[in-house]
Amino acid sequence: MRFQLTEEQVALRDAVRAVVGRRAAAGGWGPGAPTRRSRTCQSPAPLGGDAQPGIDRGLWRALGDLGFFSLRLAEADGGVGLGLPEAVLVFEEAGRGLVPGPLVATHLAAGVVPGADTGEVVVAAADGRLVEWMDEADVVMAGAEGAVPLRSVDPWTPLHRVPAPAPTDPVAVLLTAAEQLGTATRACELAVQHARTREQFGQPIGAFQAVKHLCAEQLVRVEVARAAVYAAAVTADPADIAAARLLADEAAVRGARDCLQVHGGMGFTWESEVHLLLKRAWVRAQRGGGRAESEELLAAELTA
Repeated sequence: MRFQLTEEQVALRDAVRAVVGRRAAAGGWGPGAPTRRSRTCQSPAPLGGDAQPGIDRGLWRALGDLGFFSLRLAEADGGVGLGLPEAVLVFEEAGRGLVPGPLVATHLAAGVVPGADTGEVVVAAADGRLVEWMDEADVVMAGAEGAVPLRSVDPWTPLHRVPAPAPTDPVAVLLTAAEQLGTATRACELAVQHARTREQFGQPIGAFQAVKHLCAEQLVRVEVARAAVYAAAVTADPADIAAARLLADEAAVRGARDCLQVHGGMGFTWESEVHLLLKRAWVRAQRGGGRAESEELLAAELTA
């Protein structure tokens, strides 16, 4: 069996990439993006005390127009009528572009919360012990009662913590893995680009063996994670999803760290997106109970 993207899937992926890329290029988020004040977020000093960017509602509606949130909603209910493979592709692009906001929660709320499918409404929900963007959301799903503000390592992802963990949705886990895959891909692209252009001792740093190894190992982790995430999107098997999540988390976190290593000190500056890739990957890795829950599920499946 050949696992190749169809023309329609490629067109869908490219459409999301184009919208996300235009918004990011216009300063929609990332270093230098406009910020607002939040009652609860306690961001690091470079953002200015508790300054925190709000959700880009224009982008949210643009994604809604593309069917990002209604992708898996039946056509009879006003949705696109596609499946998990297509959802994985668009969430991969969102992760690659570091799109801020509770994308997974809003996607899962399509057909349940009016306006979520079109991007007119932003929905927040508890995922494990965390709730992302709770103060900015129009609707907060049940399970977030008693949530308290939590200092986030990623200044573009405000967090709350709930007293009791919420049940984990396998689809949410898979979509998180897809976002991690996109971030890992972007980290690999940036590392290779910098290795080709940055020169030391009269030659590109990519000519040095240590840098070559870092970039090659990044690519291996990305492609292994991609195969696992795409396969899990086809089978929808909980064990496959758990394995995909573990591989995608590793590819995103280790890939972003290696990307920082290639960039050196400039990777930590606010003019660079490299440090944001790592911080976002760290936050996503804590969703749905984090690595431990996926490891336990996979171990139980393997020993059954």
